[in-house]
Amino acid sequence: MDYIDLRSDTVSQPTPAMREAMASAVLGDDVYGEDPTVNELEQQAAERFGKEAALFVTSGTMGNAVALLTHCKRGEEVIVGKDAHTVRYEVGGMAAMGGIMPYALPVQADGTFNLDEVRAAIRFPNDHFPTTRLICLENTHGGRAGIPVSKAFMDDIAQIARENNLLTHVDGARIFNAATALKTPVAELCENMDSVTFCLSKGLGAPVGSILVGKKAFIKEARRTRKMLGGGMRQAGILAAAGLIALNEHSTRLEQDHQNAQKLAHGLANIPGIRVDLSKVTTNFVFFDLTDEASLDAPTFSKRLNAEYNIRISPYPGYKSTFRAVTHLWITEQVVDQVLQAIREVLSA
Repeated sequence: MDYIDLRSDTVSQPTPAMREAMASAVLGDDVYGEDPTVNELEQQAAERFGKEAALFVTSGTMGNAVALLTHCKRGEEVIVGKDAHTVRYEVGGMAAMGGIMPYALPVQADGTFNLDEVRAAIRFPNDHFPTTRLICLENTHGGRAGIPVSKAFMDDIAQIARENNLLTHVDGARIFNAATALKTPVAELCENMDSVTFCLSKGLGAPVGSILVGKKAFIKEARRTRKMLGGGMRQAGILAAAGLIALNEHSTRLEQDHQNAQKLAHGLANIPGIRVDLSKVTTNFVFFDLTDEASLDAPTFSKRLNAEYNIRISPYPGYKSTFRAVTHLWITEQVVDQVLQAIREVLSA
């Protein structure tokens, strides 16, 4: 890469090893269940999460849509966070495609719900009410600066779900970041969840793809849902080959991204005109604001970094002077030093 991109961890390019694996992948027709590389990826993902089966999908958004449409019937309700990715950034898919009604709860600073509010949100049988079917969590929580959500909370939600004959789903796009920060294997972290999606294409560095894991019967039906949504891929082993490297190798290196996020955050905190809440930097997200002391506004700041230093970073959507910088596979310790020096120069000009 001849530029530095901090806009998201989705921007990372596949490594040379991934490209080689993709070029030499053994292929078949995945709709027929005959692509050996896809089958291997699904098997390894299921084993890694301690689940019975897995399904390869094109994206995290598709994985969540497949999960919700498989778990819920039309007119049923899912309890979900008001600031969840499934609510804010997935084009209203649960409603548009599934006829599913979200019951959106406030999300606390640690990415959790108030448990009493969860219990109160569960509908009792009544002809006037939708039927509560699912509780949906997010981990790490993107709407709360990428904070890892504790296993204790996830287990509390699972217990509430069992007591009320409900199901649970985790939007775990960055669940490996959570597991790394919490020093807890993903299988242990998600052991009481009915289904989990995770992205191969964010911190794990693959060019495309996500995985949905759960019980065999659920995944069998989810495969039908994926087909309905147009997600039946053919020689998808080309993509799955990169996914295997993401799952087996890149999932173990995320601590480096977290350390680089800390280095970036602490460096930014020492630059006049920038404000950072260091307590909120817990994984690979760094949120910072330009203060009134800054010599230029957010759009100009962004444009100059891009034009003069080949650094891509944009104001966070919906905020005037807030930025989100995301560390990933291509953001090394040396790159962080370059970024900090560039920001110092831009703000001191």
